Amino acid sequence: MNTLFIVLTLLIPIFLLLTKGRRSPKRVPPGSLGIPIVGHSLHLLRAMRANTAEKWLQQRIQIYGPISKLSLFGKPTVFIHGKDANKFVFTSDSSTLSNSQPQSVKKLLGDRCLLELSGQDHKRVRDALGLFLKPESLKSYVGKMDEEVRMHIAMHWEGKQEVKVLPLMKTLTFNIICALLFGIERGARREKLVDWFQEMMEGMWSIPINLPFTRYNRSLQASASIRNMTKDLIGEKRMELAKKGVNPHKDLISCMLSTRDENNREVINENEIMDNVMLIAQSKQKGELLTWDDLAKMKYSWRVAQETLRMVSPIFGGFRKAVKDIEYDGYLIPKGWQIFWVTNMTHMDSSIFPESSKFDPARFNNQASIPPYCFIPFGGGPRICPGYEFARIETLITIHHLVTQFTWKLLADNFFKRDPMPVPTEGLPIQIMPKTNITS
Repeated sequence: MNTLFIVLTLLIPIFLLLTKGRRSPKRVPPGSLGIPIVGHSLHLLRAMRANTAEKWLQQRIQIYGPISKLSLFGKPTVFIHGKDANKFVFTSDSSTLSNSQPQSVKKLLGDRCLLELSGQDHKRVRDALGLFLKPESLKSYVGKMDEEVRMHIAMHWEGKQEVKVLPLMKTLTFNIICALLFGIERGARREKLVDWFQEMMEGMWSIPINLPFTRYNRSLQASASIRNMTKDLIGEKRMELAKKGVNPHKDLISCMLSTRDENNREVINENEIMDNVMLIAQSKQKGELLTWDDLAKMKYSWRVAQETLRMVSPIFGGFRKAVKDIEYDGYLIPKGWQIFWVTNMTHMDSSIFPESSKFDPARFNNQASIPPYCFIPFGGGPRICPGYEFARIETLITIHHLVTQFTWKLLADNFFKRDPMPVPTEGLPIQIMPKTNITS
């Protein structure tokens, strides 16, 4: 026993000396990881569906401070917020942070979409997407979007006294996606794809337990159906592109297939095309299609849209993964942990946006007055959403047709939940009245 004691007495100081340089002086942020696998996921999802998620996070801030640890969707996570946190998330390179989504999102969208790629892979795929989504290319898609919106209104709005806006806007958005991203015209094939997209979206943020009859299971099946159809479409587009005179930029799949390197090889592989197509998943005479120049004049309409995005952001937040041990705000974020950032924490900060609960589109009259990394509905910095202009065009075209053709009155309380995107609890029913003598 005495010998063992002497050996330990000698070895312990040596061990401490050897490990002293490798131990971080920082500690992980305060908080609890909760029970295994589930962690705090159910608490967050329940708060989002009750539209109290911001309150739930504010309570964490009051208890633990501006940075805390928790467990979300099966992974240890650090929650950070504020302007500096946003800047850190959106400007850190791939040697510090990598894209990382909850397992439920990764399984549904695939691991080769922009949300998962980093470094040169991210740049390669983003550059290819940029050929389709850059303003110069999008100018040619305005007429097609306008045509889709007109057909949608004729089918679902005209002649009606009441409509539910939420399901109709989902249908419109997915129809535009089918037309411009997949190149599928109206018909049974498009209707199937629209249904599958809506089913897939419902399981985006969920606990990834794949059991029959669960939301996650249904979403996985819908995702598989979309991928199978997309694979067939890729084959069809390849055959079309082999013919002379075919426009390689008529839809996203064709554009990505036609992107070649210096050796005339496809830059994007089939899995990357499928994953990213799924990710990316308005003063005229009556009857005349809108143009790019018309949209450029709709400055006030876009300010209204921006203020709406500020107050009710479509994306609640997102995730990154620590590639290495990171020291942040006096704490250690261990390698492999998730970092969770939230949009609304700066959008509704009255020190950044005075009277933040007031709807005021004039806030965006002078874009330069808004501090960087505070208005982030589409992200920011080098990671800003490449579909930003695509979304702006669709929004402006839709606004144009709705406000020039109808007046309306809300028929229910304007409450919504997040699932994970904002969803009006009653589908946003409105009474619509057609405007007469429309000349613009």
